[in-house]
Amino acid sequence: MKTLRLLTAVFVSFMISTVPAFCEPQGGGQRAGQITAMIPAATRNSQTAKTNDALAWGDLLQTEHSGRVRATLTDGSILSLGSDTSLHVVQHDATSQQTSLELNYGKVRSQVQKITQPGGKYEIKTPNAVIGVIGTHFLTEYEGDTTTVTCYEGQLSVTPVNGAQVQNNTGQASNNSVTLAAGQTVQITNAIPPGGFHASQVSPSQAQNGILSTDIPSKEPRTYNPDHTGRWVALGFAVAVGVAVGVTGLSTGNGGNKSNCVPSPAKRCS
Repeated sequence: MKTLRLLTAVFVSFMISTVPAFCEPQGGGQRAGQITAMIPAATRNSQTAKTNDALAWGDLLQTEHSGRVRATLTDGSILSLGSDTSLHVVQHDATSQQTSLELNYGKVRSQVQKITQPGGKYEIKTPNAVIGVIGTHFLTEYEGDTTTVTCYEGQLSVTPVNGAQVQNNTGQASNNSVTLAAGQTVQITNAIPPGGFHASQVSPSQAQNGILSTDIPSKEPRTYNPDHTGRWVALGFAVAVGVAVGVTGLSTGNGGNKSNCVPSPAKRCS
């Protein structure tokens, strides 16, 4: 009997001691943020990822072909991972504004809070490029030994490393780096394709596809965007016209007391 009680006590103590381990970020590092939305399947440190999972320094996020992940860092920056993506959260310190991420493959869209601290940095590294920003919205893709960076807002710099070359650049080249502004793109590659690359602006469809491929649909209210005002006004006008037509139809339909008269400039309906 005593042996059974002893074993029970040991088991309960073990279970209690492991509960905090499930609540704390895996990887043993400092807290970096949290997963705020996702489309399965995705993993964090090779374990099934879940919404509200905490992220820590050293964590590895991976999405499968059908998966996507959105994570909010502790400084408010947002990471949106597309499918077939592997992202290593090397470091994120909101106080000193030191952030380092590694994109092994796939695509990630970053909405970065403005860097205001002296010496602050926000970097994403791929196998052949380093992307540094002050505060902006951009997409980074790495596939087939090629890094493609598209800037949506703000400004960022892209620097090739490990013998890679700048190609298809629509930004401003300076020494070995390229500065991108909104609507510009650059490709960093280790091998020039036959025929080379040709400079071209990012088309609206390309830019939109980059956002759609990393977005997670949500029923939450959208943030107000002045650019969308015209769309909502047009939609409201269309709805108003539709309602007016419907009311007119009810009052002049077969089931009403009025005839099926169709009004025109030359004819009035009584």
